[in-house]
Amino acid sequence: MESLSPEGAPGHSHQEEASVCWRLTVRVLEARGLHWADLFSEADLYVMLQLPTAPGMKFKTKTVTNSSHPVWNETFSFLIQSQVKNILELTIYDEDLIKKDDICFKVFYDVSEVLPGKLLRKTFLLSPQGGEELDVEFLVEKLSDPPENLITNNILVARELSCLDVSLNRVGSAAMASGEDEEELELELVLKGSYEDTQASVLGTASAFIFHYPKAQDTELNGTLKRSRSNGWNLDTSAGHLTVPLRSLATGKKVTMDFPATNAPGVRLQLRADCCPKELAVRLGCGPCPQEEAFLSRRKQVVAKALKRALQLDRDLQEDEVPVVGIMAEGGGARAMISLYGHLVALQKLGLLDCVTYFSGISGSTWTMAHLYGDPEWSQRDLQGPISHARKHLAKSLLRAFSPECLASYWQTLKQRAEQGHSTSVADLWGLVLESKLHGQVMEQKLSEQRATLERGQNPLPLYLSLNVKENSLDTLHFKEWVEFSPYEVGFLKYGGFIPPELFGSEFFMGRLMKQLPESQICFLEGIWSNIFSVNLTDTWYELTSGETWKQYIEGRKQNSEKQPPASWGTSSCVEASWLQPGTALAQALKGILTGRPLHQRSANFLHGLQLHRDYRVQKDFSTWAEGQVDSNPSQLTPQAPQLCLVDAAYFINSSCPSMFRPGRRVDLILSFNYSQSSPFEALQQAEQYCRGQGLPFPHVELSPEDQCQPKECHLFSDPACPEAPVLLHFPLVNASFRDYSAPGVQRSLAELKAGQVNLTGATSPYILCNMTYTEEDFDSLWQLSDYNVRNSQDTILQALRTVLQHRAPEAKSSRVHV
Repeated sequence: MESLSPEGAPGHSHQEEASVCWRLTVRVLEARGLHWADLFSEADLYVMLQLPTAPGMKFKTKTVTNSSHPVWNETFSFLIQSQVKNILELTIYDEDLIKKDDICFKVFYDVSEVLPGKLLRKTFLLSPQGGEELDVEFLVEKLSDPPENLITNNILVARELSCLDVSLNRVGSAAMASGEDEEELELELVLKGSYEDTQASVLGTASAFIFHYPKAQDTELNGTLKRSRSNGWNLDTSAGHLTVPLRSLATGKKVTMDFPATNAPGVRLQLRADCCPKELAVRLGCGPCPQEEAFLSRRKQVVAKALKRALQLDRDLQEDEVPVVGIMAEGGGARAMISLYGHLVALQKLGLLDCVTYFSGISGSTWTMAHLYGDPEWSQRDLQGPISHARKHLAKSLLRAFSPECLASYWQTLKQRAEQGHSTSVADLWGLVLESKLHGQVMEQKLSEQRATLERGQNPLPLYLSLNVKENSLDTLHFKEWVEFSPYEVGFLKYGGFIPPELFGSEFFMGRLMKQLPESQICFLEGIWSNIFSVNLTDTWYELTSGETWKQYIEGRKQNSEKQPPASWGTSSCVEASWLQPGTALAQALKGILTGRPLHQRSANFLHGLQLHRDYRVQKDFSTWAEGQVDSNPSQLTPQAPQLCLVDAAYFINSSCPSMFRPGRRVDLILSFNYSQSSPFEALQQAEQYCRGQGLPFPHVELSPEDQCQPKECHLFSDPACPEAPVLLHFPLVNASFRDYSAPGVQRSLAELKAGQVNLTGATSPYILCNMTYTEEDFDSLWQLSDYNVRNSQDTILQALRTVLQHRAPEAKSSRVHV
């Protein structure tokens, strides 16, 4: 992969750099005024030290009993990499012999504050009221080791990996007769902080192990020989223990050692540490991948011809003059699916579908997209075929998808999926139910196969969006991250980490592919894109308040962010916020009930093991949701998690806007299709708040009281004072002039008036979100209404295209002159 200099285009690729490691020494001195007591005595306190960027290293002080002023005076050390964000976690526990130890306080400390070679004594205030303090000393010293080679996009950092091969060179007697059962020896190897962590095998059944771990890791391999019965009973006796410091192993050289075991002679291990290939399977870069950039060039040729016809231009457009148009489709279940068909039909009739470059959607909109992109020529064909297919299957009862035959088929498919190594969940079952409902069978289509629809630039690039949330510790309000799926790659907009769709679901560590699994069928991705099963009780409360909490929260955060600039986010140290604090066992249980996601979707985290760059928070492309509280602590962020928890993006914000504003995608005109029954502008206004919070150019959504009361078929929003902001055409789901006109300019006859009475918002409306069964009449009324609304706005669309074409023209001329 081509390296990028700091002066290069931001976010498009990675940098490679060499950086030395340092030795961090931490001395835990004492604490004062800790009035944490159990029922019968004062607290029995100890401190746990952990540095997530030094995986596998976790230290514990001695326990000081019955004291509010414990003195420890214990010293510990970590190897740290200066180019990553090193946040030390100091947790004070109250030891309890009966139940789980309680957490009294937890402190996060950014060790970049410690100057090399200078001893720093730090006093942490453990409570806002004061009086409770912890004293710690820090020292950072440079090591003489060779520098470590890093790969980074200034948000994520991939560090060097080593492979440790462990083989049994010679084994003596592996079993001894003992009564009726044979006694066996099991070898267990543990390398904390490695991808594998723990591996075990009965001697004689396996002869080799491999571990992948950060090369600069200051940890050790621990081996234990355990005695067990062949009937499966563990005797809980150890025949021997071995500890090997990894830094004592020379790269590329074999080391042979006898295992120090009693009553088990002849066990010999051979170890060899080697460097792993530095090439990454994860692409680090926030901008488009090379395949997308090549597609963009091909697509512009198609768009240029379509614009020349639609706008009746008297000359051909040069590539740099061609404006980029994107579709932004909201969610809304089957209602969104049907309406989107109508919008696409209208664009095709107007000759404008070929003017679109990007096509993004969430939730129910993705059902339409996934079906259409099964045909490489879909936008060039009559869409009545896909519409008839959808009408036929939506007319069937959803209960048919739960017939005994279907359930047996689902079970067999999920069983095969599990055998392939994939995790299975309710979201996977939902994906199969959707396939059965929408298509009558499970389709074999895969996301990577949709590249065939883009080979000649013949269709817009499809972009499917989901949200990654916390599995069981936070609600969606406080933590959510955009994940984008396209035929070229799947990845996080926030971190700039992407993989090919063929590898989604496979296992990664530090950017390298560890275990490749077969690519998932697209039905399982549809189960993710419209996954409504990973909600928790706190999320449900927000939903029941009809979004009012969301609005109040965003407004509060917006005001706070205006008062506090980003530079003041992270003080050098902080005590964990009360809503993050685990606290007592009772508090942990309550928190688990409120934030747990019992039906969460499981996908292997392809960012697992990657670390955060020391300057990640000040990077323009590191996109957060304004609150920033979780984002200020790397240990709370996704690279630390082994699995992803992906939900329907429409559950929290019903917009696919982030795909339109990715670095490198300069979209000039957005066609925003709304599928809400009652809030035609809410998602658009939320999208504006989100984008403005990121510093992204977004037209201001200003509405007159009349428009709020009675939306029109099309609303145009632009910002002449901000040329970088796209022009936006918003199409609410409304029944306005369609009541009186069967086609633009064609008034309905008396016999046709009934067809114009489409009930979109009433209590008896057939288009409610949970409805998955439509009569053919209701189906046709909805897509024809959407078709009409776009065609009735033809003049507005053409004028918007002329406007963005004029915006492009001066820039294109300047660019050609410069060249």
